[in-house]
Amino acid sequence: MKVVVIGAGVVGTACAWYLAKDGHEVVVVERREAAGLETSLANGGQISPCHAEPWANPGALPRILRWLGRDDAPLLFRWNRWDPELWAWGLRFLANCTPARATVNIERTLRVALYSRLCLQRLRAETGIDYDQKTLGILHVYRDPRTFEQACAAAETMRRHGLARLPRTPDEAVTIEPALAAVRHELAGAIFTPDDESGDAHKFTTRLAALAAGAGARFHWTTDALALVQDGERLTGVVTDGGFIGADACVLAAGCASPALARPLGLRLPVVPAKGYSITVPVAGHDGAPSVSVTDDEHKMVYSRLGERLRAAGTAEMTGFDRTLDPRRLAMIASHARALFPDGGDYARAEPWTGLRPVTPDSVPLLGATPYANLWLNTGHGTLGWTMACGSGRIVADLVAGRMPEIGLDGLGLDRFRAVSLLP
Repeated sequence: MKVVVIGAGVVGTACAWYLAKDGHEVVVVERREAAGLETSLANGGQISPCHAEPWANPGALPRILRWLGRDDAPLLFRWNRWDPELWAWGLRFLANCTPARATVNIERTLRVALYSRLCLQRLRAETGIDYDQKTLGILHVYRDPRTFEQACAAAETMRRHGLARLPRTPDEAVTIEPALAAVRHELAGAIFTPDDESGDAHKFTTRLAALAAGAGARFHWTTDALALVQDGERLTGVVTDGGFIGADACVLAAGCASPALARPLGLRLPVVPAKGYSITVPVAGHDGAPSVSVTDDEHKMVYSRLGERLRAAGTAEMTGFDRTLDPRRLAMIASHARALFPDGGDYARAEPWTGLRPVTPDSVPLLGATPYANLWLNTGHGTLGWTMACGSGRIVADLVAGRMPEIGLDGLGLDRFRAVSLLP
């Protein structure tokens, strides 16, 4: 079967790998000149089922209201324009901020994330792929006792669904990651997820693309997908700026560009871009960079050691498709990193980055079937694209082949949004 995959980020590339391994004729359409040059380029580096708590949760609205008007807010909204799609997304977001919806969405997100972590481990064992990976777990640190208490409650929910999350005292946190010793007096507690991982998503994506090409996948670089072509209830292929590519099946894995491609088919994908930032700091000559990946929950920051580099990433801006690097946001990230890890690296030589993450209102990806018999969705992973890439790719490859995926897909498809009220 000839399968066209649109998008060669970590999600699309993983999907292409599994499809090629199944023996399909795989064609990947990517507008950039190589794999993983968009959201996968310099993200936080965490393989983090522990981040399964959705953005839409009971505490979200009070926090957002407190952050309004603050340029240093971890989540920044600039909804000063009339955009029906964005406002519809916002109403759905509010509808998912109840305790009941948050519990459902944690389970759905965790189901995919845990499976994906297992798929990554299988892939690593099969191929020997190296991407500066660390399997030391992820440590969440908290300064506010009340926030720590709330996080422990969410951790208990995740434990019931199979994710080991272990509350730890400040002293135990420093034992797990000695680089936190300088801020030991600030900590109220920590939660350790020993089975989570970290690694360089860009390095993984480029190396997996090479493996997929070795398995027969063809990558069309600097090629823009312009339209999906339908004939009744099926697609016949993809129109690109380089011509038409016929297909027996299509996989839409184009991140934030997915809704625009789906809309002419009558499909409304509730996916909007959330701009994130990172800095990559060289650590040579410095002794204070962490080895264990750390999440600073108060500032919504993550830190991952990638070989001789420290990746510090965080913040989210709901500002449409604006990719401008805001120096104030970068300065804020650097300031948080210095405060937590004073000798973490040469911050004067930090490399800045920003990228757009495709976010759904419930923080659950869009996976699986559409009303078109041969069009499959693999998008909307938000901040967990790296975490969910391998599992999502395996799931879609199974569906294309007519196999039953290894996990249930209930609640992961586009149909769930027809059942969610647009009122809070």
